[in-house]
Amino acid sequence: MLCTASVPSDPVVSEVVIVRTARVLFLALGSSALLVSTALPAGAYPFGVDDPVLASGPSPFAGCTVGEAPPPDPGTVYPDTEVEPFVAVNPTDPDNLVGVFQQDRWSDGGARGLVAASSFDGGLTWTESFAAFSECSGGDPVYDRASDPWVTFDTAGNAYQIALSVSADQVTSSILVSKLTDGELSWEEPVTLIRDDDPLHFNDKESITGDPTRDGYVYAVWDRGTFPGGPRSPTSEAHSFAFRGQPIFSRTTDGGATWSEPVGMTNANVFTLGNQIAVQPNGTLVDVFWTGRGSGLQPSPNQDFIGVMLSTDAGARWSQVIKISNFDDPPVCPDSFEQVCDPDDGDPVRAGTFIPDIAVDPDTGRVYVVWADARFSGGAFPDVVLSSSLDGRTWTTPVKVNQTPVAAAAFNPTVEVSSDGTVGVLYYDFRENDPAPDDLPTTVFLAHSHDAGVTWDEQQLDGAFDMQNAPFARGLFLGDYQGLDSIGRDFLAFYAVTGGAENSADVVAVRASAPLPPP
Repeated sequence: MLCTASVPSDPVVSEVVIVRTARVLFLALGSSALLVSTALPAGAYPFGVDDPVLASGPSPFAGCTVGEAPPPDPGTVYPDTEVEPFVAVNPTDPDNLVGVFQQDRWSDGGARGLVAASSFDGGLTWTESFAAFSECSGGDPVYDRASDPWVTFDTAGNAYQIALSVSADQVTSSILVSKLTDGELSWEEPVTLIRDDDPLHFNDKESITGDPTRDGYVYAVWDRGTFPGGPRSPTSEAHSFAFRGQPIFSRTTDGGATWSEPVGMTNANVFTLGNQIAVQPNGTLVDVFWTGRGSGLQPSPNQDFIGVMLSTDAGARWSQVIKISNFDDPPVCPDSFEQVCDPDDGDPVRAGTFIPDIAVDPDTGRVYVVWADARFSGGAFPDVVLSSSLDGRTWTTPVKVNQTPVAAAAFNPTVEVSSDGTVGVLYYDFRENDPAPDDLPTTVFLAHSHDAGVTWDEQQLDGAFDMQNAPFARGLFLGDYQGLDSIGRDFLAFYAVTGGAENSADVVAVRASAPLPPP
């Protein structure tokens, strides 16, 4: 275990939320994209929105026939579906981007493999490649499926992709990392950070972050769940001393040549989800997560919260858990655990309401965290929420980011900060839905703030697509998150949309360009 160091904590003020996105239907609004609010603060500006560019293509795993789960339910695979995208920009070459996504999603978890799309012209064109994270992609045959794609760059311009690789019965779960040398398209043989071959433990929700302040340093973090064995009642499971989800950390300090032994980041009584590290300009690591019940006597529902831990020594030691804000649970859909629902019939839409996202202003060091919860809707549905901090200890009162003009869900937010300090948040919402039960119009918005999150304007990135055409994986599913990164003063959105056919999903890239600065 890592030892933990206590960090002096100022009173926590409040919390944060935002939303992420999915796929594209080519009814692009282009540079005439909707600007919802017109009163911009001093120094603010609208973005010019390019037409969407298709970043995904035909499945390279179409001929792969493995991956079925054991009877009685083998699961359903959705060929040529691309979901749950993420993207990163090369710090040494802003024209070089790498986006990753699940390829050929299964209904009961994971995909045939993960695909990477690389661009060397700022997102105008994309070329696909893949790492050996699953049997379909040339990996270990025990890994029938792969999931949770994430990508980052180090200071030398090398890309690192991380994956959850699992057996179809989900008994074996592993976290793997593969490196892509700057400018190339061939991923190295994956390195296994952890592997569990028993149903007691399950590794999940991994992310990877290159350190912009330390050459050769890259950090991996994930949740390692420990679950009671055998059939149990919900009450018994909730109070089991075996039930917990520990955040786990590993790092490389030599550009991926070696990785440290995975260690627990805290011994606190927590169950975390969605750990993700961001690095402040002074080198402080900020790990954000949602946390709820842990082992032993469980906390009450109002103790579910968004929290962080800090490290000032590149992850060797971590602070105590610092609370940003309580998490206000949206209501679940009928006969489901999902918290985003089709407003017409209540059918579940699987989204990452529990998954926070984090970004850092590269100049001021201010940290921004977003998530989606129900605090601003009176508990009716999720909105995008944001909170920020200069030191990681004291957080601003959460604000609502989405400007949705009607009572409708906004979800899957992701946040990024451009080079001039503009804060961007990408998300989906249902504002265009009508009572018709045969479709679910879904829109993608980029909200932006030019005053550190005090006021917000938003622009629609594309025409509405029909979420009811998405593949079904515990709900209509385009991913628990989506991608957003900055290219100087511009933003590059990388998200999933549906097409006109049932069980369709593609990944598109949209560049939102800032106007030229005055002479």
